[in-house]
Amino acid sequence: MSLVNLPVATGFTILIIIVLFVIFMVQRYVINLRSEDVKARTIFVVYLTYLFLIAFAIVTILHLWDYNIANYFQDLGLDLSIVLEDSIPKLVGTLVVMFVALLILKVSKITMGRVGSKESPNQRRKRTIAKITLSVVKYIIVIIAFLATLSVWGVNVAPALAGLGIAGLVIGLGAQKFINDLISGFFIIFENHFNVGDWIEINGFMGEVTDIGLKTTKVKNFKGEVRIFNNGGIDPVSNFSQHPALAIVDFAIAYKEDVRKTIEVLTKDLPGFENDHPEVLETPRILGVTSLADSGVNMRAVIKTQSMTQWGIERALRQRIKEILDTHDIEIPFPQVTVHYPKDKKQS
Repeated sequence: MSLVNLPVATGFTILIIIVLFVIFMVQRYVINLRSEDVKARTIFVVYLTYLFLIAFAIVTILHLWDYNIANYFQDLGLDLSIVLEDSIPKLVGTLVVMFVALLILKVSKITMGRVGSKESPNQRRKRTIAKITLSVVKYIIVIIAFLATLSVWGVNVAPALAGLGIAGLVIGLGAQKFINDLISGFFIIFENHFNVGDWIEINGFMGEVTDIGLKTTKVKNFKGEVRIFNNGGIDPVSNFSQHPALAIVDFAIAYKEDVRKTIEVLTKDLPGFENDHPEVLETPRILGVTSLADSGVNMRAVIKTQSMTQWGIERALRQRIKEILDTHDIEIPFPQVTVHYPKDKKQS
C-alpha cells in the first residue's frame, strides 16, 4: 500500500467501525424491546444480518489495507488452500454453534423477562420461577455449546463427559457447602418460602428480595444496601409479604375526657379513611382502652393494610385521629406531675 492511499484507507476504516457501532446499538435496542412485536424470528433476522455485516466489514477493511492472507500463510510455510479446506468448515460450525447458543439465550431472556410482568395473584411467584429457569438455561446452553464446539473441532466428547462426571463426583465430595446451598435453593423456590419482591428478614437484615438463585439470595433494604445470603444459611427467615399487615396506632386522652364518647366519635368519623389510601384493606377499628398511664388513658386503633405499607398508614392514621380529637375538643394529655404539700401543723 502506498503512502498516498494510507489516509484514505484509515478514513474508510474509521467510518466502517463507526457504522458497525451504530448498527450494534440499533440491534440492541430492537432486541431489548419488551413489546409483543419482537418475536424469535425477528431476533434471528437481526442477529444474522449483524453477523453478515461484521464479516463483510472485516473483508472490506482487509481489502482497503491491501492485506493478503495468502502471503501470511506462505511466510509460515503453510498452504492457504489446505488450511482453508481444513479450517473453514470447523470455523463455520463454531460460528453456527455460537450463534444458535446466543440466539437461544437472548430468546430465553426476553421470554422469561415477560413472565410475571402483568398483575396477577401469582405475579411474584412467576417472576421467581422465571429467574431460576433463566439461570438454569444459561448453564445448560453454555455447557452444550462448549461440548458441541469441541465436537466440531474433532474432540471426542464421550471421554470428556465421563471425565466431567468423575470430576463432578470429586467436587461434590469436597464442596458439600455448595451442594447444600443448591439443595436449599430448590426447597426455597418450590416450597414458596419467599419470592422476588417479597420483604423478608434474615439474621436481623430486613429488605426486599431482588434476586433468587440456586446458590444465593440478594436482599436490598430501604437504604439501598444489598446483602447476599447463601441459601444454605437462610435460617430462620421472616416473610412479611405473604399476609396483610396490621397498622397499630396508640394514642391517649386526658382522664377528664369521656372514654365512651371518644370511641363513638372516632368510630363515626374514621370511616372513609380507607378511601384516601388504596393500600388499606378495611375500615379502622378502635379497640378501646389499653392501659391507664400516669398522665392519661391510653387507647388503640388498628387497621389492616397491604404488607410493608403499615408504617405509612400508621403515620396517616395518627394524623387523622389527632384532627378528629381536636375537632371535638377532646384533650390529648401531656406529661405532668402533681405535687401535694402537707398542711402546716397548728402551733399549740
